[in-house]
Amino acid sequence: MTAAVTAMITAVVGVLGTLLAPVLSQRLTARQRAEEAERAERRRLFEERRAAYTAMNRASRQFHTLLKDALHRIRDGVYTEQERDQLEEARRDYRDRYAEAQMVVPERVLEASRAVNVVLAGIDAEVKRLDRGLARDGESPEQALADLKEAEPRLSAMRRLMRGDLGVVD
Repeated sequence: MTAAVTAMITAVVGVLGTLLAPVLSQRLTARQRAEEAERAERRRLFEERRAAYTAMNRASRQFHTLLKDALHRIRDGVYTEQERDQLEEARRDYRDRYAEAQMVVPERVLEASRAVNVVLAGIDAEVKRLDRGLARDGESPEQALADLKEAEPRLSAMRRLMRGDLGVVD
């Protein structure tokens, strides 16, 4: 190669380098921004799921506790309108938290929540019947309290699934 050709190639490479450097820099910056946006979205989804889990766990346990309290009070004949209102509020909160969670949590967690719901909804219906004096054969506060214990391992299983999904390890 002659010196002129070498100089020409060097000049072309230099011009191309000068022209392409901003394009390459822009592409690199765009890629970094996309990665940052993806990390931010993953973090947002994680926080949304964590908030849903916290709310669903709290509402489930509160509903469970108030059902147990209602059964004790019905058994003792001291169930008041205030307790009925608290239980109704807990029922609505539980239902709302479950509805919210359906949009952001994995199906396996919803299945665990459904297993809890089967027990809680059944006991809730029984509490209403007992409170109204319309108990079915075999229904009593004592039996309902015994049946309500079935929710405890289901609540624990649901919590373990939630914690596992969030990456919490024991």
